[in-house]
Amino acid sequence: MKNPKKILIVGTILLVSITCAFYINHQLNKPEKSEVTGGEKNMSNQEKTEQEKAEAYVDEMKPKIEEELRKEDIHHFIKSVTFEDKVTINPMGRIIVNGYINDNPDKFDFSADLIYESNKVDGISYSQDVSDRFRDWSEYSKEVKDKYIKTAYPDKKDREQYLKDIGEMK
Repeated sequence: MKNPKKILIVGTILLVSITCAFYINHQLNKPEKSEVTGGEKNMSNQEKTEQEKAEAYVDEMKPKIEEELRKEDIHHFIKSVTFEDKVTINPMGRIIVNGYINDNPDKFDFSADLIYESNKVDGISYSQDVSDRFRDWSEYSKEVKDKYIKTAYPDKKDREQYLKDIGEMK
């Protein structure tokens, strides 16, 4: 009878000791507490460093992003490119920076996708209005082009502005 009691007591002490060891280990390896940044989101110190790296990388890559946009701009519509201050790191680790063209953030916006340290622009997406201004109409008949422009820009002022933007009207 004494032997089973000793085994039970030793087993209990061993179980409590292991549980305490796991708890202490978890507490020691727990990530640092989050701090509130700007009242909008919580960010640990490690994320801040990644965010700062991403922002510095975006500053490096801005000329390449602008160069890529200008390559698409066959009608020389772009007068200025403005980048927003906010830089986002998406869950896949890609860096996203948004901006706009010709001081018109509502109409001529774009989003550039970068991979950290790849030294290239991975992709750029832009609004339909920007896409229209980059379109090469030489591939289409005059009828198709005129029909599209009238449909896409029913307002005469907008249509005239579009034609000016692509260099077909002064």
